[in-house]
Amino acid sequence: MASLDWIILSGALLFIVIYGVLRTRGSKDVSDYVLGGKKAKWWTIGLSVMATQASAITFLSTPGQAFHDGMGFVQFYFGLPLAMIIICIVFIPLYHRLKVYTAYEFLEKRFDLKTRTLAAILFLIQRGLAAGITIFAPSIILSAVLGWDLRTLNIIIGLLVIIYTVSGGTKAVSVTHKQQMFIIMTGMIMAFFFILGYLPADITFDKAMKIAGASGKLEILNFDLDTSSRYTFWSGITGGLFLALAYFGTDQSQVQRYLSGQSVRESQLGLIFNAIFKIPMQFFILLVGVMVFVFYQYNPSPLNFNPAATEAILNSDRAEEYQLLQQGHLEIEKEKKAAQDSYSLALDSGNQDEIRGAETLLTEVIQIEKNNRDAARSLIAKADDVVETNDKDYVFIHFILNYLPTGLIGLLLAVILSAAMSSTASELNALGTITAIDLYKRNRKDSFAAKHYVMASKGFTLLWGIIAILIACVANLFDNLIQLVNIIGSIFYGNVLGIFLLAFFFKFVRGNSVFIAAIATQVIVIIGFSLDWMSYLWLNAFGCGLVILLALLLEVFDRFQNNPTLDNIKKPTG
Repeated sequence: MASLDWIILSGALLFIVIYGVLRTRGSKDVSDYVLGGKKAKWWTIGLSVMATQASAITFLSTPGQAFHDGMGFVQFYFGLPLAMIIICIVFIPLYHRLKVYTAYEFLEKRFDLKTRTLAAILFLIQRGLAAGITIFAPSIILSAVLGWDLRTLNIIIGLLVIIYTVSGGTKAVSVTHKQQMFIIMTGMIMAFFFILGYLPADITFDKAMKIAGASGKLEILNFDLDTSSRYTFWSGITGGLFLALAYFGTDQSQVQRYLSGQSVRESQLGLIFNAIFKIPMQFFILLVGVMVFVFYQYNPSPLNFNPAATEAILNSDRAEEYQLLQQGHLEIEKEKKAAQDSYSLALDSGNQDEIRGAETLLTEVIQIEKNNRDAARSLIAKADDVVETNDKDYVFIHFILNYLPTGLIGLLLAVILSAAMSSTASELNALGTITAIDLYKRNRKDSFAAKHYVMASKGFTLLWGIIAILIACVANLFDNLIQLVNIIGSIFYGNVLGIFLLAFFFKFVRGNSVFIAAIATQVIVIIGFSLDWMSYLWLNAFGCGLVILLALLLEVFDRFQNNPTLDNIKKPTG
């Protein structure tokens, strides 16, 4: 990296940290620290909600996802707008009316303390793991491609976030999110136009899209009913809906963003902003990945984008086999470029028979290339069962470092690290709040001044920051990072969402039934995931439905034992 890149990278990160500290010093009480004094406007809420979800994983993994598998991943977000509407109608008015600091306070009011505590602990487990991964994700990739020390990167990212998050609480998280989203979108838009500018002179955007379409990268909708398929229209509007409901409606890292709103209306407008712009943003990021794919049709690319994997295989006893695959890859790239040129000329001619013939040839060559890449991954796995063979997370960073001009490299790295900081800050803020409010304060018999709980919140935020750094330092990369975070969420979110839906809509169900059902459901979901019963997205709907069913059965059974006539089942309680 050139000096200008270092200046832009360090300047952007230091600005965020210093700005966050200076703008948010001196929280007076818990409400000020945890909810930012409830002064946030809708645009601040909307950007903060979006920045919380858009971690570094989004900007590293999503383009690589599109490069390898096309635009189909966007279906994952199809349930989000409907989820936003439901949360605006049901969740937000209730939370504001009850004047809660956390989502789980409501569960004690509706059920009992043990149900509140269980939900809080489930949140701490899954979000604590996710916080470590959001630090680890950019660190593992940047360390591999830049040669930076992995643990040092984990510590630097974690410490930068800890400084302003501990200092200013929710207000610091919200105000820095606006700056981070500006940096993120500026960088991605600039990268997109540079990619278009790097394509051959005769390849217009329209022609680039046709090339991507002929290569199977623009297949957005998949109506397959197979539950083992990860990304389909049906999994998006069902599993994706339940995941979005659980994440935005019950996950404190998101709930805390809109609880800081001045009013119910400001909070609702913030989520509607997210409902309108989230899918277009993800579509655009996937489109960047598709354009990177088109770019590499005319420019050389590595057989495997993960430099650590390449180094491992070339230093193993299978190096010669891999070198043969590399030679084959170079030949395939020549054939691919020739096929792309033929397809481009056919498009110019307008002759449909020529276009179909050129498209068939192009499809065949791309399939050969894919098979060769698959063979390389398989060989790497045989040579070293530790190194990551899936290189989706390395595609975009490879393009950034090898083809973008000086200055823009620093900006794009700032994008990646800013995104890591934005999501991690929200997570640490929420983890500290839940620990301080739902566990520490709720179970203290002594009475302390407001300042004590502010200091307790800061202390727990610092503690979770340290835990997240430790998790990042011992984490192992597997599959695609953006999938890893969603898998962790899907294991827990459905269960927690079901608990909240029971609280909202099944007034006769009591705390004991919900508590037992939630524990049983979590065990079953974990077993189901380990045995690969279904795609992880479906776990959200499965867990939600299972906890509701079990709680209803337990409640009916309990009441029948106490009153065989079942008369009291119809009487609302608690």
